[in-house]
Amino acid sequence: MNLRTELSLKYEGKIDLKDPVLTLGSCFAQSIGQKFADNKFHIIINPFGSSYHPLSIHKLLLYTALQEYPQKNTFLENHGVYLNYDFHSMFNNIKEVDLQKIISETIGSLHYQLKNCKALILTYGTSWIYERRDTGETVANCHKMPSGLFTKRLTTVEEINESFRRVYKTILSINPGIRLFLTVSPVRHVKDTLELNNVSKSVLRVACHQLCEEFSEVSYFPAYEIMIDDLRDYRFYKDDLIHPTELAEAYIWQKFSATFFNQKTLNFLREWQEISQALAHRPFHPLGNSHKKFVEETIVRLEELKSLVDVEREISSMKSQLG
Repeated sequence: MNLRTELSLKYEGKIDLKDPVLTLGSCFAQSIGQKFADNKFHIIINPFGSSYHPLSIHKLLLYTALQEYPQKNTFLENHGVYLNYDFHSMFNNIKEVDLQKIISETIGSLHYQLKNCKALILTYGTSWIYERRDTGETVANCHKMPSGLFTKRLTTVEEINESFRRVYKTILSINPGIRLFLTVSPVRHVKDTLELNNVSKSVLRVACHQLCEEFSEVSYFPAYEIMIDDLRDYRFYKDDLIHPTELAEAYIWQKFSATFFNQKTLNFLREWQEISQALAHRPFHPLGNSHKKFVEETIVRLEELKSLVDVEREISSMKSQLG
């Protein structure tokens, strides 16, 4: 008897271990990005901080691709700290001019990384967006400003797709070989109520489907469906009953790897998982001959991977155990 609905995903091996990867979007972009980092990929993880709405994520990508910088009217001051409506609160400073410099330097640095990126993973979190009443512009973050300054509304599929087309065309103009991977965050936005969260996720899912149908180099990964339908149990949620546990994230990563990594990369991941377990090993008798042999064998395995990834830190750590 099959007692769970396991998703059967088509193998489309597209990502190689040496491909530079960039993740942008919700906090799930952070968690999956960390999985890439843990497995020795060249990865840039959510450099702008968490952003949840497609239009906000696309705006950050346009800033980066065009090397444009936010207009002065997007900056604000709240309790003596300057922030920007288009950016996460991690971008802050007590001087507006210094914040402008920080944002400009981040955009400038990321522009060149985007030009060389092989895989871009975008994670959409919600279709609900806030617009400024004074300008009509959308904001990525309200920065705890009075709610009366904003109007909250549900974005349409057409708005998301039109925005995506514009940013995708711009990205291709500087990096024609890039591949895009779309995901809908498995984290539920229960503050919108469960009913409206489902409406929101449905809009995102339809948008992703239509974009993948329209663009052959855009793929969708069903992180949301895996969490909701395959795992479908509160034991896979943290205590807040919203965010996936480490076990759930590991399972989703396993599915992503099997779907999008080429065979050479999958072979490396199996080897690296074994070595990672060896690196985490804590011996009962660190001075004993058996542990010395174990360390020497692990160093040999690490040396064999030097042509693929940077393992100098791990080799140095193991050698320090030899005395």
